[in-house]
Amino acid sequence: MVVLATKIYVSGDARGRALDSLRSLVANDLGDLDVDFEVGRRHDGFPSVTLDGDDETVARNLLREEWGVITPEFESGETYVGTLESWDDDGFVLDAGEDVRVPADGLGLGPGTPSQVRTRFGLVQHLPMQFVYDEGGSRLSDAERDRLFDWTRGETGRLNANSATRAEVRATLNRAGHARDVVGIERLGLLEQSVVCGEGTDPPGLLASVGRYLQSELLCVVP
Repeated sequence: MVVLATKIYVSGDARGRALDSLRSLVANDLGDLDVDFEVGRRHDGFPSVTLDGDDETVARNLLREEWGVITPEFESGETYVGTLESWDDDGFVLDAGEDVRVPADGLGLGPGTPSQVRTRFGLVQHLPMQFVYDEGGSRLSDAERDRLFDWTRGETGRLNANSATRAEVRATLNRAGHARDVVGIERLGLLEQSVVCGEGTDPPGLLASVGRYLQSELLCVVP
C-alpha cells in the first residue's frame, strides 16, 4: 500500500468526485503496468492506494514520483512531502502523517512574516510542499523554494485555488467566460490547482470574477 501526499478534505458529493478523479489519475499514471489497484481514504484524509501485481514495485515508485508519499517515520536530512496545515508567526506546520514544523528561518522565501510569505507566494491551505526533515527544525527543500520563486518570476501571474479538482476549476473558468484568458491549469495536488494567467490577464481581477463560483481559498501570485 502507498499513502499519497495529497489530502481529500472535502465532504459529501465533492469527496466522491475527488476520489473518482484520483482513481482516473492513478490509472493514467500506472498506464499498461501489470498491476491492479484500489483507492481508499484514511481517517486523516490522505488517500491510500493498494497495489497487487507483477509490476507492484514499479507502480509504487511511479506514484511516489508523481505524488510524494506519506511515510511512518522520518530520517534527518531526507526529503519528504507534507501538506500546508497551518501557519503562525513562528513558521509553517506541514501535515506529513504527523505535524512537522518548518520555522520561519527555514522557509527561505525572502522577507516578511510567515503569513505574508504565504500570501505573496499564493500558498493555499493543504498545498503539498517538499521539506527536508530535521528534528531541530525542518526546512523547505531547495527544489520547493525554486518552484515558488519561479512563480513570482514568470511573465504572467497565477491564481491558486484549493478544494477543487482540475476539471472543476476548468469548468468554472469556462462558466465565468475566462477560458481564453489563461494559459493552462497546473495540478499542484489533487484538490489544489494553479491557474496560469495569459498575457494581459490580471490575477486579482480574475479572482474577483471567478471567486463567486468556487467554494475555495483563492490566492494570487503577481510577478
